[in-house]
Amino acid sequence: MDEYEALKLKNQLCFPLYAASREIIKHYHPYLSALDLTYTQYLAMMVFWEEKQISVKKLGERLFLDSGTLTPVLKSLEKKGYLVKHRSEEDERVVIAQVTEQGMALREQVKDIPAQVGSCVRLEPEEAAVLYKLLYKTLGLNGD
Repeated sequence: MDEYEALKLKNQLCFPLYAASREIIKHYHPYLSALDLTYTQYLAMMVFWEEKQISVKKLGERLFLDSGTLTPVLKSLEKKGYLVKHRSEEDERVVIAQVTEQGMALREQVKDIPAQVGSCVRLEPEEAAVLYKLLYKTLGLNGD
């Protein structure tokens, strides 16, 4: 076996994950750009629609984003009126981000996007379910 076999692109698990992720995210672009949202902003809003409010630290953990990436996302969402930030009353070192009514209203505008993008994925539903479980397992989560 070639000592450089592991360096071939075709032998990298990370490459098809990366490329597939980029391809899927590309399908979101027309829907999200019409709403002046980036994909990362959209992901953050999904968490806000579930949680209503969350500490910035926990949001970063949930989205696997560091503060350098998350801070401009939150600033942009706040500027658009979709969230407000405040310090925790229990610990003023903790910053809490909370969805606004306008942010909740955005949910109605995006509710069909998952189905629209899902129709672009070339997997049978059973294959998608297996992939979903495997990806979450890769992240160290159970995906439930």
